[in-house]
Amino acid sequence: MKEDEIRNSINSVIKDEIQDMINDYVDAEELTKKSGLGFVSSEEEKELKISVSQREIDRIIKEYKKIKKSEKSNLSAIKKLGTE
Repeated sequence: MKEDEIRNSINSVIKDEIQDMINDYVDAEELTKKSGLGFVSSEEEKELKISVSQREIDRIIKEYKKIKKSEKSNLSAIKKLGTE
């Protein structure tokens, strides 16, 4: 895979995880409103702000490449033959 494809895949996974967190948050808010428990939050607290550093994405890409390189190695091929 090219680095751009890897970066796009990682961004997609991160967005999916963020969306899951948002869905859980919204479900919890709806449950709180229905049950009448909890506190009324201000407008600022209603916004969910997510920031993922470029350095972290670069680290994930580097680790991914390392794993893929080791999968292509001769030792990895021997291990695969032994498990079949």
